[in-house]
Amino acid sequence: MIAATELRLVLVTPETTLLDQNVRSVQLPLFDGSIGILPGRAPVVGRLGRGELRFEAGGTSKSFYIEGGFLQIKGSIVTLLTNRAVDGADIDSAAAQRALDAALLMPTGTDDQYTAKLAADDAARQMLRIKRN
Repeated sequence: MIAATELRLVLVTPETTLLDQNVRSVQLPLFDGSIGILPGRAPVVGRLGRGELRFEAGGTSKSFYIEGGFLQIKGSIVTLLTNRAVDGADIDSAAAQRALDAALLMPTGTDDQYTAKLAADDAARQMLRIKRN
């Protein structure tokens, strides 16, 4: 039997299915690290983190910013259910920089404020990093 050489990547947000295509490899953030996926990967269910989803298809690499959700790998299908996803090409560097500046000015008097500041800061920095690559 010949091993599969491609994966099917499905990226779903609450509003729509953003992506459903064959890819050669996938790298994505988990809540506690990151994972790289190649064809033949064992089944997995996991919690997504905030950061860059990168995949290779047709000899090119493409990126999305994703924010939380869940991952399922079953057979050759990689399904990502995420709260938010932004195509790397659609990220506005100036808007991400403004978001970072605003995050740095957020108050941190309570635990909830501190958590919100960390999340906003991390999201803006991740988007800027994706745009720079």
